[in-house]
Amino acid sequence: MHKPLLAVLKGHHPASPPIWMMRQAGRYLPEYREVREKAGSFLDLCFNPELAAEVTLQPLRRFGFDGAILFSDILVVPHALGQTVTFEVGEGPRLDPLVDAGGLSRLSDALAPEIVGKVYEAVARIKEQLPETTTLIGFCGAPWTVATYMVAGRGGDDQVAARLFAYRDPEGFSRLIDLIVEASIGYLLGQIRAGVEVVQIFDTWAGVLPNAQFAKWSVEPIGRIVAGVKAVAPHIPVIVFPKGAGPRLAAIVSETAADAVGLDWTADAGFITREVLPHVAVQGNVDPIALLAGGDALDQAVDTVLRSYGGGRLIFNLGHGILPPTPIAHVEQMVSRVRSWRTAQ
Repeated sequence: MHKPLLAVLKGHHPASPPIWMMRQAGRYLPEYREVREKAGSFLDLCFNPELAAEVTLQPLRRFGFDGAILFSDILVVPHALGQTVTFEVGEGPRLDPLVDAGGLSRLSDALAPEIVGKVYEAVARIKEQLPETTTLIGFCGAPWTVATYMVAGRGGDDQVAARLFAYRDPEGFSRLIDLIVEASIGYLLGQIRAGVEVVQIFDTWAGVLPNAQFAKWSVEPIGRIVAGVKAVAPHIPVIVFPKGAGPRLAAIVSETAADAVGLDWTADAGFITREVLPHVAVQGNVDPIALLAGGDALDQAVDTVLRSYGGGRLIFNLGHGILPPTPIAHVEQMVSRVRSWRTAQ
C-alpha cells in the first residue's frame, strides 16, 4: 500500500506533499487531555503501552495525517541508563544533574529492558492499528541535546551547564556523548524491530553551539547514530532536525547521510532551495505561532512553505512542535490548504 511520507523519503516527489506535525499528540487535543489525566503523570503515559498507542493514534483520526510519531520523550534514554527523570507539572523535565564526569559512574552501559521494552510494546500496538497509508515514525534525542538535560538537570538558559562541561572537560564530555550515541543506536534499532518505518533525531539545542562545537558535539555524533542505524537497517530513512542550525544544515546534509532534514521556522528559503533541497528531502517549517494565529496569517505561512519547497521533496510540518493553546480549527485549516495544493500551481 502506498505511503506518501515514506515515498518522499525514498526519493519520490508527489504532486501534494505528505503532512504531519511535531507534537501532534498533545494538549491541544481534548481527547489527549482526557487520557493524560487518566494516566497520572507524563512518564506514566509514556510507559503505558496501551495509552501511549491511543494518544499516538488520536491525531490521525481527526486530521488524517500521513505520519504517526510514537508518543514518548527524548529523555527515555537517560532514564533507561539509570538517571532519575521526573516531569513537574508546568515546569518540564527534572533530572538528577551530572555536574562532572564523575557522575557517569552512576549510569549503566546499557538501556534497562524493563523501561525501553514498554516503548517497543507501544510501537507494536500502534503498528497493529495504523492506517495502511500512514508511516510510523520513531525517534530519539540527539546526543548533544540529551546531554544538555543530563548535565543541567533541566532545559533553558542556553544550556550553559553542558557548554561549560564541554569546554572545561572535553574528554569527560566525550565519554558522555559516546554513551548516548551507543544507547541511541540500540534504542532506535529496538523501535525499528518493533515496527517503526522512519526514525527522527531531534537536536533541539543545536543552535546554541558555535561552529567548532556544532561540528564536534552535534554533527559528528548524529553521523555516528545514522551510520549505526543504517548498518543494521539500511532500508529505514532517517530524518535529522537540528533546531537553530541555520546555514550549518549543509554540514548535516554532507556529513551525516541523513535522508531528510527538518527545518525550523527561521530557515532561509533561498539557502535551503540552493544548498539542501537538491540533496535530501526537507521537512517543515510553518511557524507554530502562525498556526496559533490562524486566519490569513496561517494561509500565507502555509503558502510560503509550499511555494518555497514544494518543487522538491517536501514533508509538510511545523518548524517546531504545535503549541498547546492552538485551536483545532486552525489545524484543520492548515491540513485542508496543504491537501488542496498541487505542484503545478
